[in-house]
Amino acid sequence: MKSVLIVCTGNICRSPLAELMMKRELKKRKPSVEIEVSSAGTGAWEGKTASDGAYLVAMENSLDASNHRASLLTRELVERADLIFTMARHHRLRVQELGGVGKTYLLGEYAGLQGDEAEVADPYGGDIVVYRETYDELERMMSPVVDRMIAQL
Repeated sequence: MKSVLIVCTGNICRSPLAELMMKRELKKRKPSVEIEVSSAGTGAWEGKTASDGAYLVAMENSLDASNHRASLLTRELVERADLIFTMARHHRLRVQELGGVGKTYLLGEYAGLQGDEAEVADPYGGDIVVYRETYDELERMMSPVVDRMIAQL
């Protein structure tokens, strides 16, 4: 089994959405190798539920975030993962500090985007419209990311 870790700041908005979306994409494709997907945050409060905005946007898109509990990014999580995706460059730097060099990618860059488009803006504190925009941003990235990931793993 291969392990994929998705990282943002609090692990209550972007990375939980991306985790659910990636699991859905993998289920559609049924890759030959089993891939476990999880998420964590560089500044997460362990056990915190998904933000209201992430929960609602997930529900609007037939995804269930009710069981999500935030996890703090640790060296152990980084070591266990075969592939790590981050929402922003500063997350990637933190993952690399914890030993993730060579297996950590900015999600957008992995999807083929460049510059500011490659980072997923943090919706925390925004209204539902901002969370929908974040979902749409992740949705555009997810298919090319999963295709490339399956080929790489």
